[in-house]
Formats: sequence, structure tokens, C-alpha cells
Amino acid sequence: MTNTQPLDPIVLTVAADPRFARLVRMTAANVAALSSMSVDRVEDVRMAAEEAFIYACSVEAGEHVALTFTVDAEHVVVDVTLGEGSVPEPDSNSSAAYAGLILSTVCDAYEKTDAPARLHLELKADV
Repeated sequence: MTNTQPLDPIVLTVAADPRFARLVRMTAANVAALSSMSVDRVEDVRMAAEEAFIYACSVEAGEHVALTFTVDAEHVVVDVTLGEGSVPEPDSNSSAAYAGLILSTVCDAYEKTDAPARLHLELKADV
């Protein structure tokens, strides 16, 4: 990214249906390519967005999921809206539990916040 100014946030809203995971992955990869990330780090952003989407699909079945990407030269932030109230805790054997494990490993910062419920992911550029 040659310009040091952050871009306006990019918002992707899709139905909470795992069949749309490819759309989320492709969008995340394109957003990450706008920063100064290596190919491997772009892959991390792609994986993190997909796992956050899978988490959202598991806990918000039938609803829409909004992913907000904020990008600049140093990092990518992804906020995933999960609705009002608090973040539901998934069953320990669910795909959401596995997604949470992946997110805590891949992201530089990963947190769940309540009111409204959301996942907050931060991935720093490596170059």
C-alpha cells in the first residue's frame, strides 16, 4: 500500500450460511493485499476471516453476518457483528469452538465483546 492513509472501512454482509465462506475468504485476501503484508500473512487474514465467519454461522444460524474490514499499511482489522447481547459460547465440540482456537492462534489480537456481540481480529503486516 503506497498511501499511508487508511482506507474507508469495507463492509461485507452475507447470510450466515457456510456456503458463502469462499466469498468471505476472497474478500479478506483482497483486503489484505491492500496492506504491506507478505503472501503468507495475506493467507493468515484469509483464514482468520473464514474462521470468524464459520464461528458466526455456528452461533447466528439463519441471520446475516456483517464483516467490517479496516486496512492500512501496518495491519488489517476485522470486526464480525454477531447481533445484540453477548457472544454465545459454542459447544466444545462445535465448529465454532474450533474456529475460536484457530483465531486465537493466527491473530495478533482476538477478542469477543458484548453489547453488541462481535468478534474483533487484528493482524499486523510482516513486511
